[in-house]
Amino acid sequence: MQRIVVLTGAGISEESGLQTFRGADGLWNHERIEDICTPQGFIRDPLRVDRFYNGLRALLPTVHPNAAHLALAELERAGRERRWDGQVTIVTQNIDDLHERAGSHNVIHMHGELLRLRCTACHATPAWRTDCFPDTACPACGQPALRPDIVWFGEMPYHMDIIARHLAECDLFVAIGTSGVVYPAAGFVDSVAGHADTMLFNLEIPSGPSAFDQAVIGPATRTVPAWTRDLLEA
Repeated sequence: MQRIVVLTGAGISEESGLQTFRGADGLWNHERIEDICTPQGFIRDPLRVDRFYNGLRALLPTVHPNAAHLALAELERAGRERRWDGQVTIVTQNIDDLHERAGSHNVIHMHGELLRLRCTACHATPAWRTDCFPDTACPACGQPALRPDIVWFGEMPYHMDIIARHLAECDLFVAIGTSGVVYPAAGFVDSVAGHADTMLFNLEIPSGPSAFDQAVIGPATRTVPAWTRDLLEA
């Protein structure tokens, strides 16, 4: 059985119309990182942070999974249905729900989820689709102690032990639409050296030396479906 770990970054969601944090017109060009994506920023001005993430949450229903999301979901489904002798685990840096809406089940959100909140009082993580404000009560404990369930700068990404296990067991590691500069995700390709093949799907050729065995250049909506189709037809 082939075991594939797929790391997805902002580039795959950008092709669905979601604005990325980095890039020429990224969200960081309109907001200071330290104001809206750090624990200190939330302590200083929780209303500003809540309004920022409320805005992102409200945009989610206006975008839809694209051909790359759907192709990954179909590959996973083919494995479940024994139409392909393989298994896919998606590790995403994205906080949207496009993989799930495409039909993927094996999705690990290492940077949290926009559609969840976290209570700093009781540590509940309720699903959430509406606005949240500093005085919004936690549905579990009733305290006004909710924050976005997002991994901010200076915080440890989620599920690193589970991700490490999947990386250790995979025989193919694939990165799609990721800048490759944010650690620890940027180190995943090095961690599989010696036991797994590696592929990078990106819009541009890496500017410096690349640790990947193969780079496929072009829009993920074109290159990823072609790759998964080849796997299923092999």
